[in-house]
Parts: sequence; C-alpha cells; structure tokens
Amino acid sequence: MDLLKRAETFENMKMSHMSTSDRVQASRDAKELILALNEIYKKTREPELMELMKRLTEKKQKIEKRLKGSPVI
Repeated sequence: MDLLKRAETFENMKMSHMSTSDRVQASRDAKELILALNEIYKKTREPELMELMKRLTEKKQKIEKRLKGSPVI
C-alpha cells in the first residue's frame, strides 16, 4: 500500500536542520497522512493502523511545538 510506505518514510525522516517552511510542509504532510489512515482505520479497525497514527501524531506535535517556539519570559 502506497499510503503505508509514505507514512513510514515520513516517520523515519530526520527533523534536524529543517527550515521553517520545511517544518510547515512536514506538519501538513503529517496531517494529510493521519486523516487518510484514519479513513482506512474506520473500515478495517486494524490496531497496527492506530499505532501508526499515534506515532505520526506524536511526530507532528513535536514539529508544531518547534514551529510555535518557546515562550519568552
């Protein structure tokens, strides 16, 4: 399945030395993958898909956290 290969590639992608635009694009790609996997999961209820979606969501949250930056006190 092409979607699973794309998800695996995204999951193994290095996040160091990314520009802001690369991070924005990665976040959008992650969202697209997660939503597409969710549609498949609704039909099949495979636990492996749920685990993959969780891992992708984790990585997406890390990217978004880096995009927002830390608050300055």
